[in-house]
Amino acid sequence: MKVWIDQDLCTGDGLCEEIAPDVFTLLDDGLAYVREGDTIFSDPGGPTGLAVVPAGQEEATIESAEECPGECIFIEIDA
Repeated sequence: MKVWIDQDLCTGDGLCEEIAPDVFTLLDDGLAYVREGDTIFSDPGGPTGLAVVPAGQEEATIESAEECPGECIFIEIDA
């Protein structure tokens, strides 16, 4: 499973980071970004910043997407 955030839609609410801090982080610009370990996909963000969801974080990632008020979290399922 992979995930990315459309920062143009992000409201900076922080629910995603609260639900899945191993997958999402808020930066100084007030927007959420995906992370892979210590790597934060903030340049340029968007669909080119696909992060692999760590094992065991799939349900929290899906919950984050469902709860996101900006509907900016996009999940790609590996076939």
